[in-house]
Amino acid sequence: MIIALPISCAIQKPQTALKGPDFSLKLQAGHYVQKVDNFMVVLDASGSMSEPYKGRSKLNIAKDVVRRMNQMIPDMRLTGALRTFGQSVWPLSKKTTLIYGLREYTEEGLEKTLKTVRLAGGRSPSALAIDAASEDLKPTHGDIAVIMVSDGKEMDNAPVVAAENMKGLFRDRLCIYAILVGNDSAGKSLLERVARAGRCGFSVSADRISSSEDMADFVEKVFLEKGQAMDSDGDGVRDDLDKCPKTPKRVKVDRFGCPIDTDGDGVYDYLDQCSNTPKGVRVDGMGCPLDSDGDGVYDHLDQCPNTPRGIRVDRKGCPHDSDGDGVYDYLDQCPGTPKGAKVNNKGCWVIEQIQFETGKSTIKAQAYRALDDVVAVLKRNTTLRVEIQGHTDNIGSEASNRKLSENRARAVMEYLVKKGVQAERLSAAGYGFSVPIASNDTQQGRTRNRRVELTPMP
Repeated sequence: MIIALPISCAIQKPQTALKGPDFSLKLQAGHYVQKVDNFMVVLDASGSMSEPYKGRSKLNIAKDVVRRMNQMIPDMRLTGALRTFGQSVWPLSKKTTLIYGLREYTEEGLEKTLKTVRLAGGRSPSALAIDAASEDLKPTHGDIAVIMVSDGKEMDNAPVVAAENMKGLFRDRLCIYAILVGNDSAGKSLLERVARAGRCGFSVSADRISSSEDMADFVEKVFLEKGQAMDSDGDGVRDDLDKCPKTPKRVKVDRFGCPIDTDGDGVYDYLDQCSNTPKGVRVDGMGCPLDSDGDGVYDHLDQCPNTPRGIRVDRKGCPHDSDGDGVYDYLDQCPGTPKGAKVNNKGCWVIEQIQFETGKSTIKAQAYRALDDVVAVLKRNTTLRVEIQGHTDNIGSEASNRKLSENRARAVMEYLVKKGVQAERLSAAGYGFSVPIASNDTQQGRTRNRRVELTPMP
């Protein structure tokens, strides 16, 4: 494999030695086997690497990445190399230099060479550096890792093409890895495409491998393979067959080493707090079906989705309708409506468009049918007492409308009594135009406001 690392600009004090897993001992014990025979680090030392990132120059950060990787590489026979691009005092210079190797790798040799990289400047001829690295690596035998450390800035698509050509030259012997320094989004995309050109490497940011543990994971993936018989997580599935490494101890797994997911909801049984979820039902991270409106009824059972927060619902997820009038309690402005009564959208028992003689309280024959329905409701509910409330539009004076509404309410009351409803169960009141249910600015609104309502009394 080839490891190409473009690194950035200024000098920095070496960090203390990393404390990570002793890969050398694990190699000797057969827990790991050597994955590559050759590696090359390609360091970006161009002008953009002199820029600060999180209080330090990007070149210093890049050199730290290479230094920490160097400290973690286990003792094994490797051929190594370090090539830079940029590293010039001339802003327009396009320069790439092989400053270490190709030779038998030693930690001390690479560290000593790395200290000589003190300058970030010049253009970013990354494609030229990759092409030159291809020539450097032609004499090698065995697998190659190329690690590119860079901010990916001031580059076109040329390094991607150069990486593809490198892959074509070395084929299955070569993997390409990229390490992003900084957070330039275009640079991140470019380095990802460079790594993909190798078809077996990957791209990672320097921030993601800043800890000893993460750097050890990076070194392991680039330089090593686990021994064929290892079962690191103790789940009974060999590491080379285990598609879910790091499974917690004593968790039941399938033949691929992945925890069991009995209900197939995407949440493993040992994490699933709602087992036996029906197939196809969307769940949250705990394996429980979603309850989007928070009413305590799962979405796949909820017949009334989007119920407002805090509203009590039944087991179907629908708000309560205690009086059964078809208007939910939280919207019902007239609770306790008797069964069979016709209500408006506010849950109030309304006899709309009762027709009277113009300006009078004489009921027209067309209104008898609606009033007979009221009689039927009252006779079915023999203990029910109601107030008959008359309402008008705002045409005319307040006094005349109040008087008219009261007379019309009494006319309705008299009709109900004539039809057999006991008078003591009824009372009448007129409210004029003081309680509109629609705008009086339109003909339609005024028509709705001319109404009779019946309100149950204690």
